[in-house]
Amino acid sequence: MINFFFTVAARALLAICLTLPVSGQTQTTTQVRFQTTLGNFVVELYPAKAPKTVQNFVQYAQDKHFDGTIFHRVIDGFMVQGGGFTADMAQKPTRAPIPLEIDRSLKNERGTIAMARTGNPNSATAQFFINLVDNANLNAPQPDGYGYAVFGKVVSGMETIDAIRSVATRNQNGFQNVPSTPITITTATVLTSP
Repeated sequence: MINFFFTVAARALLAICLTLPVSGQTQTTTQVRFQTTLGNFVVELYPAKAPKTVQNFVQYAQDKHFDGTIFHRVIDGFMVQGGGFTADMAQKPTRAPIPLEIDRSLKNERGTIAMARTGNPNSATAQFFINLVDNANLNAPQPDGYGYAVFGKVVSGMETIDAIRSVATRNQNGFQNVPSTPITITTATVLTSP
């Protein structure tokens, strides 16, 4: 009887151990590859630190929402923003906004991707921005008392982001800092890698 319980307990412990990450073992990561008219880039997402934000972003990518949208706001020395408008500045329909999800260990540093929002901290939908520089002011509480939610980082193709940052911009349909020649996201593809 003792041997039976020992064997059952040993098997249960072994099963638990097999589900735990082993030191040095590669974990699965989620990445999204963006193909644009100015080049490609890949962002790696942080689901452990921003699970709802990552889930929301991945769903938009899987639904092909980003395909055909443009980088509609480009401010050199600050950030590039996209994911919401077509080339004629028509806003694409979105799902309901998500709650602000801030992990203070994630900073708005060069190359990180964060959710764009209005003055309402819980208003983010599909629009995102990529920091061109370290934007520490976006980590600290804004006038509304909140920061901006970082949820990943560009891991490949930062040269594409730097090419976007240097394009000529203009005012268009009441919007400022719109690239004079549209920079279109032709497709966004979710990648999972070991």
